[in-house]
Amino acid sequence: MTVETIPARKQDLLGCIWMVAAMAIFAIEDAFIKAAAVTLPIGQILILFGIGGMIAFAGLAGLSRESLFVRDVISRPMRVRAVFEITGRLSYVLAIALTPLSAATVILQATPLVVVAGAAVVFGEKVGWRRWTAILIGLVGVVVILQPGTDSFSALSIFAIIGMLGFAGRDLASRAAPASLSTMVLGFYGFLAVVVAGALYSVWDRTAFVWMDALSASYMLGAVLAGVTAYSFLMNAMRTGAVSAVTPFRYTRLLFGIGLGVFWFGEELSVTILAGSGLIVLSGLFILWRGKQVGQAK
Repeated sequence: MTVETIPARKQDLLGCIWMVAAMAIFAIEDAFIKAAAVTLPIGQILILFGIGGMIAFAGLAGLSRESLFVRDVISRPMRVRAVFEITGRLSYVLAIALTPLSAATVILQATPLVVVAGAAVVFGEKVGWRRWTAILIGLVGVVVILQPGTDSFSALSIFAIIGMLGFAGRDLASRAAPASLSTMVLGFYGFLAVVVAGALYSVWDRTAFVWMDALSASYMLGAVLAGVTAYSFLMNAMRTGAVSAVTPFRYTRLLFGIGLGVFWFGEELSVTILAGSGLIVLSGLFILWRGKQVGQAK
């Protein structure tokens, strides 16, 4: 049975399950990268992470007898996807390395709101005024977390905003990618974009690479394994269910990220982070509920 033969509602449910699993493992990946960034340069982390992911997906493609070098990989959606991947990945790694993991994770949760809005504009998915209102409320939650104009505002938080926009663009481009490209192919080129991001940042930063000790190496290995697994799950989610139904479940990463930030890195939660998180989560839940109501009315 292929995805196309599964009823739409079951496709959405399956996509949501893929998404929740992906978000949990992405949060673990973030924690490994933040831990590695204590001793390793950002550029080196990105390059090693990207190479590890490329090797893993190349191996999976080989086992499936899939070619990584096909004409569709240079299609316009894939080129757009690469730009967003480079922008999103570099910015978000800088965010989790330089700012609290919990705050960066919470800001990233605005991605579903941007993706749903983008799905309406790019793919013509129906998004009524109620869901548009929810999107705006969720974005207000991001502003609450950032606290612009106050002493608590950190310009470094902008990296999380740029990362969020980059990932939203990547997800939309993945939806538009040629159907002939498998998850393994998308993963391989996604991680190639991460290597490019690391190389570009290393040239700009001019920080010498360092030799990894056993602990740093274990962090990087854990990040690669978690990243490959989560990336696969995310691609399955985005290509299984409807964008407007699947993407609200991204907010579950907030729960996992905050938990790791508090219990692993000893971060403290502020009232503004909790309030902003609440607005983002409630917006995501409403969008999910409203999407179901619209679907049932058809």
